[in-house]
Amino acid sequence: MPSFRPAPAWLPDAVLYQIYPQSFADGNGDGIGDFAGVTERIDHLAWLGVNTIWLNPCFASPFNDAGYDVSDYLSVAPRYGTADDLAQLVDTAGRRGIRVLLDLVAGHTSDQHPWFRAAIDDPADQRYIWTESTDGLPDNFVASPGSRPGGYLPNFFESQPALNFGYARKDPAEPWRLPVGSEGPRANRAALREIMDHWLRLGLAGFRVDMAHSLVKDDPGLIETGQLWTELRTWLDSAHPHAALLAEWGDPAVSVPAGFHSDFFLQFGGPSDGLPLRSLWNNNHGTVAEHWTQRHCYFDADGGGTAGTFVTAWESVNAVIGDQGFITLPSANHDFSRLCCGPRTAEQLPAAFAFQLTWPTLPAIYYGDEIGMRYLPGLPDHEGSVLGPRYNRAGSRTPMQWDDSPNAGFSTAPADRLYLPVDPDPGRPTVAGQRADPDSLLHLVRRLIALRKSVPELGSRSSVNVLHTGYPLVYTRGDCYLIAVNPRREPASYTLAAPGPGEARPVETNGATLSGQEVTVPGFGFGIFAY
Repeated sequence: MPSFRPAPAWLPDAVLYQIYPQSFADGNGDGIGDFAGVTERIDHLAWLGVNTIWLNPCFASPFNDAGYDVSDYLSVAPRYGTADDLAQLVDTAGRRGIRVLLDLVAGHTSDQHPWFRAAIDDPADQRYIWTESTDGLPDNFVASPGSRPGGYLPNFFESQPALNFGYARKDPAEPWRLPVGSEGPRANRAALREIMDHWLRLGLAGFRVDMAHSLVKDDPGLIETGQLWTELRTWLDSAHPHAALLAEWGDPAVSVPAGFHSDFFLQFGGPSDGLPLRSLWNNNHGTVAEHWTQRHCYFDADGGGTAGTFVTAWESVNAVIGDQGFITLPSANHDFSRLCCGPRTAEQLPAAFAFQLTWPTLPAIYYGDEIGMRYLPGLPDHEGSVLGPRYNRAGSRTPMQWDDSPNAGFSTAPADRLYLPVDPDPGRPTVAGQRADPDSLLHLVRRLIALRKSVPELGSRSSVNVLHTGYPLVYTRGDCYLIAVNPRREPASYTLAAPGPGEARPVETNGATLSGQEVTVPGFGFGIFAY
């Protein structure tokens, strides 16, 4: 593993909160969330206790893929406001002890980006992966929309041409493959550095990097891609040592040694294509890819899963990265189902948060999960949300539910002008409703965050010892805290090999008891005990 500067001092204690900006809060009443709306709601985040915001892409874009098609990396999208509005958000958040991360789309641009508009008429341009062939296009290439012959390689949708970071291997049959040291790939690496430098100098705290693994093509083991990020991390350590770099890679055992401070367990990525995360949350409702074969998840009312899949993967990754970086564990994200999805009900969510906020990872709470917002099925395709017959990301992107006023307090615009419709369920949870109820999920999440902050043994760096991966999941943290989580409907119990040292004290429980060597947890219950 290369030698990097230690992670920023603030990162081990980070509790991330992901904001999909167009759906969080609308400050100007046009039906789309914006920077001003987020700024107006900072008090909620400060009260909740999160200390790091990650904003989905907010750069200029035609929004064919919800902002993941960037047309200008140095300008904000007008739908969100101005650069001054973003600066105001960063300042207001900072005064409340909250840092702000941006989402950096590193591997591709929009087809409306000036770089691409120039490339389509310039055969010498190397910023994009281009074949000049007029004898039929290779698989996955898209025909040139300009005077330049041939076509380009997209990274995702056709409107997202892949930036050229080179190929790790040559192939005489594919003459468009340029080595990573070619002029175009070098220019793109320099551009990434310039983009990051621009925003970090304006007070941003770092980046979550979209599709960070996708840069160098035909790269077995992602060796060349890893070296690219090692180069950027080395620069970052020198130029912006207090900034953090988080990867959308899904394989922390590879991405952290390459230079990222943290990587997410995701619904894809890694040696088992995202199974560790899906083995926890994916109940085969909401966003489901057709090739997934998993039948049961651990957080399932019927109790058909095992926590062993996740635990084994976590242990394997942790053995590689050690104290060099972190795994980030999300409750959900803009591409994956919310916790409250399909048959999973509100009463099942406390156990999920008890686990997420006491496990040694960096927790990432997806906006609205703290009140149990549900994945909303049946929405039309919106800004590229549909990826397959059962994979519509729009259901995880609906407006934040603040109160019982029109549009759930998200916007004063007419309902038909909202970015996406609000959950029509009259019993939908709201922040205001749950703030008024001390027994609500929102208050529990707040208490768990505060507990995590106040007790180092429950944070990201303390040891964990797993005693049981069935029902209940039982583990100790720092040899002085015991956690038992039972996400199934039926009660569960576990007998400890030996009684703890001294009498156990319940710290935060939902029905669980610890008597001598016997841990008993009711259905959907949990317990956190101190020795």
